[in-house]
Amino acid sequence: MEEQIASPLPGTLNRKTFWQRLKDERWLQFMAWMGLIWMLLFNYAPMYGLLIAFKKNYRITTPLFSMEFLKSAWADKGGFQHFINFFKDEEFANIMVNTLGISILKLLICFPFPIAFAILLNEVKNERFKKNIQTISYLPHFLSWVVLGGILTTWMDESGLFNQLLTKAGLLEKPVSFLAYPKYFWPIVVLSDLWKETGWSAIIYLAAISGIDQEMYEAAEVDGASRLRQIFSITIPSIKGTIIIMFILAVGQLLNSNFDQIFVLWNPLNSERSNVIDIYTYTTAMRSMRYSYAAAIGLFKSVVAFILLFIANQVTKKINDVSLF
Repeated sequence: MEEQIASPLPGTLNRKTFWQRLKDERWLQFMAWMGLIWMLLFNYAPMYGLLIAFKKNYRITTPLFSMEFLKSAWADKGGFQHFINFFKDEEFANIMVNTLGISILKLLICFPFPIAFAILLNEVKNERFKKNIQTISYLPHFLSWVVLGGILTTWMDESGLFNQLLTKAGLLEKPVSFLAYPKYFWPIVVLSDLWKETGWSAIIYLAAISGIDQEMYEAAEVDGASRLRQIFSITIPSIKGTIIIMFILAVGQLLNSNFDQIFVLWNPLNSERSNVIDIYTYTTAMRSMRYSYAAAIGLFKSVVAFILLFIANQVTKKINDVSLF
């Protein structure tokens, strides 16, 4: 008589497989959970502090988690008064113009430039020269804006490098302190951001280009396509998805003008063109001690950023069938 082999209970095999996989991947799971815990602690837990934006006049000495704070947050019908005050502020129009002006210029200039740089770098056949160019272009990214801001401030001083070069070239009659004039601030911000981040931003596009099937280029060469035709017919269409995803993220950052960069280049003389949302929020909170008002401005910026991100995502999804979510 043949022995009957007892079959495992339903789900037992799956459970054993799951726990075995969990044991085998314990270090990967550990790293994943550490990242998740970090995100919860530093990205989600502080969101409770958004209630400060709805408090009448928050002070650092006021317990954030006290019942008194929660009640005072909705004590009067003016719970959104800080937002209304910001919209009525006489600086509101200038702040929005500066923020959007700088961000749109960065989007139009600093966004496509790394794509072009990555494509051109990919066309370089000399590997040693290519690596040297990559190293040189990456280097500014690893320097903080505090360091680069000090360098730029020195270079753009009346006795700085730029004035010496422009004066000797005959482009300037006399030295100019560039950071003392509001009309020069936007170009300085855009060009310095381009200098610092082009090499680093090109990395993701170089990675996308490296994943393109080389047989496509070989077939194009057989058909007699030039390198320029290959770029427009193969390279760019192949990395279109990556470009769209990065564009969606860039649109979501339109109200984020890079506080570190502008803060080190900002001064009272150029404040007419350097007073963006981030600078205004900082000065309101740190100098005027209006924490609730500053929190309301920050919340407004975050809500607008989410709306812009959602709109850009839906538009690209409808047009190109590529989206974040």
